[in-house]
Amino acid sequence: MNRRTLLQSIPAAALLSVTDLSASSSNKSIPMPADTTVYELRIYHVIEGKLPALLARFRDHTTKLFEKHGMKNVAYWTPTDDPQKSNTLVYILAHPSREAADANWKSFRVDPDWIAVRDQSEAAGKLVERIDSTFLTPTDFSPPLAQS
Repeated sequence: MNRRTLLQSIPAAALLSVTDLSASSSNKSIPMPADTTVYELRIYHVIEGKLPALLARFRDHTTKLFEKHGMKNVAYWTPTDDPQKSNTLVYILAHPSREAADANWKSFRVDPDWIAVRDQSEAAGKLVERIDSTFLTPTDFSPPLAQS
């Protein structure tokens, strides 16, 4: 699946407005002003048979570690159609700025908790073949996501 097809399949509402993101977040210590917030679309191309292990790692550990490092979890998806449904994870994170995103990832990558989780989950081999990352900013006509 190419990025254009993937982006066209994600509802516009998936890209949160800053107000909705801040309101829905339990951690309000990191303000995200509208003029600098960036969203990061990440697509994980998973090694065959490893998607359940990757989803468990995200569910049990990774999302919490992202929050710890200033990354806001926006939404997570798996495709519904073959062949991607068994080997693809798509998600969006929000960062206060592009510079903050770089700092967030830098601190995440050296976090001993993350390293332990990664090493434990990959004891039987790597889970991800390739990661695509694209930074995005909302358009002036992008509708906000309804609050949940």
